[in-house]
Amino acid sequence: MRTEKFKKWLAVSLIAVIIVTFGCMMMTGCSCASIERSCKTCKSEMTGGLDRTVNVYSYDGTLIASYSGKIDIEENDTKVLFELDGKRYVYYNAIVEVIEN
Repeated sequence: MRTEKFKKWLAVSLIAVIIVTFGCMMMTGCSCASIERSCKTCKSEMTGGLDRTVNVYSYDGTLIASYSGKIDIEENDTKVLFELDGKRYVYYNAIVEVIEN
C-alpha cells in the first residue's frame, strides 16, 4: 500500500518539476534560442549542410576566398573545415565569416 502512494507521489512530483522547468524556460526565453541552434545544427549534420556563404579573410582584412552552397562546417580553435561540391577545404589561422542564406 505504501509503495503505491509513493509511486503516485513520485509521478506527480516529476510531472510538476517538468512543468515548472518548462514554464521557466519559456518565460525567460533563454533556452528557446539554444534549442533552435541545436535543431539547426542537427539538421545541418543530417542533410549535409545548410545553404551558406563562407568568406575567408586574412588577418589584414583581405578577402582570400568566398564559397556558396550547401555547406556543413567543422571548426575548432585553429582551423575551419568544410566540404563543398566534393572538395574539402581547410583553413588554419584565418578569419572565417559564415552567412546563412
